[in-house]
Amino acid sequence: MELLEPEILLQLLIGGLLAGALYALLACGLNLVFGVMRVINLAHAELMLMGAFGAYVLFTVFGLHPLVSLLLIVPAIFFVGYYLQRFLIERVVGRPMLTSLLATYGLSIILINLGLLLFSADFKSIPALQGSFLIDELAVSKPRVTAGLISLLLTVGVYLFLERTRLGKAIRAVSEHAQVAAICGIDVRRIRMLTFGMAAAMAGAAGVMLSVIYSFWPGSGVDFIQKCFAIIIIGGMGNFVGAFYGGILLGVVEAFVGGFASTQWAEAVAYLLLVTVLLIRPTGLKGVARA
Repeated sequence: MELLEPEILLQLLIGGLLAGALYALLACGLNLVFGVMRVINLAHAELMLMGAFGAYVLFTVFGLHPLVSLLLIVPAIFFVGYYLQRFLIERVVGRPMLTSLLATYGLSIILINLGLLLFSADFKSIPALQGSFLIDELAVSKPRVTAGLISLLLTVGVYLFLERTRLGKAIRAVSEHAQVAAICGIDVRRIRMLTFGMAAAMAGAAGVMLSVIYSFWPGSGVDFIQKCFAIIIIGGMGNFVGAFYGGILLGVVEAFVGGFASTQWAEAVAYLLLVTVLLIRPTGLKGVARA
């Protein structure tokens, strides 16, 4: 069978790892917000699309390459997230989860309709990276390689920031126990604003990477937010590393299912994988049961 040839299996594996790195960047930001604030941000994918449309505008109007525009878009969306947390999300932190779901769902609807007003419902794309890298008999898409590697570097960079810096340790302290962190002198409200800004910046970066691979429109976020929810449940709610593992796992499984079966089955695999993990380990791969 041709699909069992080592070259094809290797190509599927590489494609899955690259897609998984992009999923992980997006899902880790969403899980970071949940870990620190116990808020599920339904507008996370729309923040991603802000990055995609920002890259599109900078490319079409100013001729700026998406990899260069990344340096402008990531800080800009960080501040968008920072002030969203300050003026909106902070008001629902600590309240029943339904409250935060409704607030972020409303924000999602506003951003989608704003996108439709500004960009219409037409699909957009950025033809900045084209072609493939040829390695013997392997052909790997240049956009996917670029997006996957940059997504991986950004995710690892955020992880190292959380693990090794004073501010990162403060974020982890608030995630573990906000009241104890406040007693120790940590400005919990400021940490929440910085965390939401960082998560928004990660989503924006994922959007820039998305823009060089896929066509997109203001409603494209639905598919990605659904995959994000599957990933963070698979990896463990609130666990940054778990979301990374979940994203990589989903990307690889999707690639092999798409290669051996069909794209329709590949789209459904996130939910099949979710059910399988919940049956085996209800807290997710890296999750810990909470009292």
